[in-house]
Amino acid sequence: MRALSIAATGMSAQQMRVETISNNLANMNTTGYNARRAEFADLHYQQASRPGTVNASDGTLLPTGVQLGLGVRATSVSVEIQQGALEQTGGDLDLAIEGSGFLEVTLPSGTAAYTRDGGLKRSAEGLIVSSDGYAVAPEITIPDDTKSIAINSEGEVYAYFDDAVEPELLGQITLASFSNTKGLEAIGSNLFLETGASGNATVGTPGEDGLGTLRQGYLESSSVDAVREVTELIEAQRGYELNAKVITAADQMLSATSQIR
Repeated sequence: MRALSIAATGMSAQQMRVETISNNLANMNTTGYNARRAEFADLHYQQASRPGTVNASDGTLLPTGVQLGLGVRATSVSVEIQQGALEQTGGDLDLAIEGSGFLEVTLPSGTAAYTRDGGLKRSAEGLIVSSDGYAVAPEITIPDDTKSIAINSEGEVYAYFDDAVEPELLGQITLASFSNTKGLEAIGSNLFLETGASGNATVGTPGEDGLGTLRQGYLESSSVDAVREVTELIEAQRGYELNAKVITAADQMLSATSQIR
């Protein structure tokens, strides 16, 4: 009775879909979060009779054959890269990326990580860091006597002082892009790592070479569409229930067979 194992793969697939949707809904207020989508493909087929084989009775070719599917399997849980809505915060170090690109930060291990979470902070040493305290690359230090900070759309960071009329250029924030953004490895805390599937990071100036621009005083909201997620959650629940009914029906058929006298 193949229906038991086939329906089991269907229940497992819908369970993964529900888990993906639940993660999206849990992060509907996470800064710079992009929704994930579970993707599936059919499993192998048992070729009881291949299409195009010779029919032994009269020598004609079978037009379709008999191909019995063995279920479904998960192929990926990919990121849907979409621009989230910009929310005004007024923070000097709050940056939203309008367009493509990622901010680069340096992990304690020295590894480069990438994020669209522009909620930056200032460390005790004056270094511009992420919310988790990772230094933004390239490193920019804000002097202690700085009155205010201004960051333009190209990522240039200027400091204003009480005893100076003109601002001082402290450095420039860059953005990184990838040939295959969906190939990045998510490690949590709104961070991604470069992989062989994503390709190497290409670092450039915001607004150039297809990169987005920066907007000071704003943060990018999550791109999760709550209505769409709830709709897909209902579909996944119904799919799980239907596969469970297939298992029940197969079990009843086996029970009927065992009771034959």
